[in-house]
Amino acid sequence: MSEKLKLYGFNNLTKSLSFNIFDICYAETQKDQKEYIEYIDDMYNSDRLITILTNLTQMIGAQILNISQQDYEPQGASVTILIAEKTMVPMGKTHVAHLDKSHVTVHTYPEYHPETCVATFRVDIDVSTCGEITPLSTLDYLIGAFDSDVITMDYRVRGFTRSLKGKKLFMDHEIHSIQEYIDKETLKEYNAVDINVPEANLFHTKMVREKICLDDYLFNTNIEELSKEKKQDIENRLKKEMTEIFIGKTV
Repeated sequence: MSEKLKLYGFNNLTKSLSFNIFDICYAETQKDQKEYIEYIDDMYNSDRLITILTNLTQMIGAQILNISQQDYEPQGASVTILIAEKTMVPMGKTHVAHLDKSHVTVHTYPEYHPETCVATFRVDIDVSTCGEITPLSTLDYLIGAFDSDVITMDYRVRGFTRSLKGKKLFMDHEIHSIQEYIDKETLKEYNAVDINVPEANLFHTKMVREKICLDDYLFNTNIEELSKEKKQDIENRLKKEMTEIFIGKTV
C-alpha cells in the first residue's frame, strides 16, 4: 500500500491515536512537592500545549478550524483543536465547507505521593483524523516534547472506504507495529512491548525507560549531598513507580 490509493469518492477511514506519557521525579519535602506541581503547571500550561498541538497539526498536513483551552485549579490544563484535512470553497458561494473533520486533544494531570515522595506528571493526547492523514508520523515529536519515562500508545483504524471498483478497504497503509513509526535511536532508550490485534486494525505499544540517571529525576535536591544508601533508595522508588505504570499493576 505504498502507492496512493485510487478511491471512489473520498477516504473516510477514521484513524485514532491515544498517546499517554508519564514523567516521574523525586520531590523530598512537602514544599518541594508543592513547588514541583507549580513548576509543571506553569511549564505545561494551556498556551504551551497549544504550541505543541499546533506543531503536531502542521506535521500531519492538517489545518486548524478552532481552538479551545482551559487551565484548572489547583493544577492541570486541557486543549482541544478541531482540524480538517482540506477545505472546499464552492464556486459562487461565500461560505467554506470543511471535509474530513478531525480533532486533537491534550489533558495534563500532575500529582505526587506524599509518602513515597514520587511525583508523576501524566499527559493524555488523542489525535483523531479522517482521510489520508495519519497521526503516527508525530510520535517522535510527541516523545521529545515531554520528558517521557513511561509511554502507552493505542492506534486504531475504523470504518472503510471503497476502491474505484467498489471493493471495501479497511486499511489504507501498511503497519505491523507502532514501533515502526518511532526512531530507532529513541527505541534504544526504552523497553518496548506490543499487544496488537491486526485483524481488528488495533495496535498497542507500551514503553518504559531502560536506564535511570538519578540526577535527572531529582527536584530541588542536590545529588552530591545524598549518601549511597539514599541514592539507592530513591532509585528504587522511581523504578517501582515506573514499573507499576508500565505493567498496570501495584507491586
